[in-house]
Amino acid sequence: MRKIRLGASACLLGQKVRYDGQHKLDHYIVDILGQFAEFVPVCPEVECGLPVPREAMHLAGDIDAPRLVTIHTGIDHTGMMNAWMTKKLDELEKEKLCGFIFKSKSPSSGRFNVKVFGGNGIPVKQGVGLFARGFTERFPLIPVEEEGRLNDNALRENFIDKIMVFSRWREYEENDGSAQGLVEFHSRHKYMLMAHSSDSVKELGRIVAAQNRKNLTETKKRYLEALMKALDYKVTPKKNRNVMMHIMGYFKKNLSAYEKQELLDLINGYVDGLFPMLSPLTLLRHYTRKYNSEFLLQQYYLNPSAEELQLKYHV
Repeated sequence: MRKIRLGASACLLGQKVRYDGQHKLDHYIVDILGQFAEFVPVCPEVECGLPVPREAMHLAGDIDAPRLVTIHTGIDHTGMMNAWMTKKLDELEKEKLCGFIFKSKSPSSGRFNVKVFGGNGIPVKQGVGLFARGFTERFPLIPVEEEGRLNDNALRENFIDKIMVFSRWREYEENDGSAQGLVEFHSRHKYMLMAHSSDSVKELGRIVAAQNRKNLTETKKRYLEALMKALDYKVTPKKNRNVMMHIMGYFKKNLSAYEKQELLDLINGYVDGLFPMLSPLTLLRHYTRKYNSEFLLQQYYLNPSAEELQLKYHV
């Protein structure tokens, strides 16, 4: 598997670019994710022309259109940041990124709940950093996350799903891009998508079924938009149980009563928090190979790469 290209706030990669001359090295990003990712570091504040160290800044004014100003002297750097960002986003478009990890709470790079100071001086945690806002508006389908949220198992696994799927989409577009290739792409992701949203699988299936050579470009655009929207739905143990029960149905005529009960116990034990997901998943993979189900062997849900397994489950 080729390395996934990810953008990341430079301070998270250990670069001493913060206002106080320090970094915010994140070991999961660098040591774990870094084994399989190629990072494109970005520090908006330094790259737009500000020094290290520098006066700390915050967002002020309108939540939807805040200004970037220094805390003590009140210098407004919004224009400088926006001018740099216009050129930077053009450069990043050429990088073919499959995701971006932003620095939380940053007035330039924070993606969620950044403090915005109103006229009364009281901050409201509802803002978005200037660069993070510009990036997501320019590239609304590229998966994004903050480093702190990656400590949450569900959010981390969801982000890994997104960047892996987006990477495979880029490979499909670069190496194939055909109508048949789209059918195969959707087919191989069926159960992964079902774990996120069963309704979305049906919607995506209808998009694929309606395509033809004349509207393929528009179909792929619609499909990718619906695909990334589907992946926004969080996977839950109960959703995974539903998927596993569907998969188990492929073997119901092959398994003995004991084998069925063993598998059901593992699935229900996972839902109850007694076993990791890999326990029932491993047994399902065993039966998939034993009974040589070609369709299931192609499923990314059942047969994730070694990279996906390590990133999602730390194995």
